[in-house]
Amino acid sequence: MGDATSSPGGLAHKTCKACEKGGKPLPDAQIAALLPQIPGWDRAGSEIAKTFRFKNYHESMAFVNATAWISHREDHHPDIELGYNKVRVRYSTHSVGGLSENDFICAAKIETLMSL
Repeated sequence: MGDATSSPGGLAHKTCKACEKGGKPLPDAQIAALLPQIPGWDRAGSEIAKTFRFKNYHESMAFVNATAWISHREDHHPDIELGYNKVRVRYSTHSVGGLSENDFICAAKIETLMSL
């Protein structure tokens, strides 16, 4: 693929770091620079989100479970909305009241699932 999510040193190769409560969210300029590195994700206020589409419920559930594994390993958890053939994933860092690099790291890791 060669994009920032799969390239060595890209977001998908980073690890989430603990955020301190009351820390500052990423500035808009940094968000604007990171967003193109996770294709198909959109910013909606203080979160980033993407809807993934699948053939059936089984594939949707498999994706949710794989996403849960990534979230557990990174200790950074999204809000997930599950439908029969679609899953909406939303990330935000509650401890900083907005977006942190962790949100982009996890989104990039989830993107790599789609290329397996």
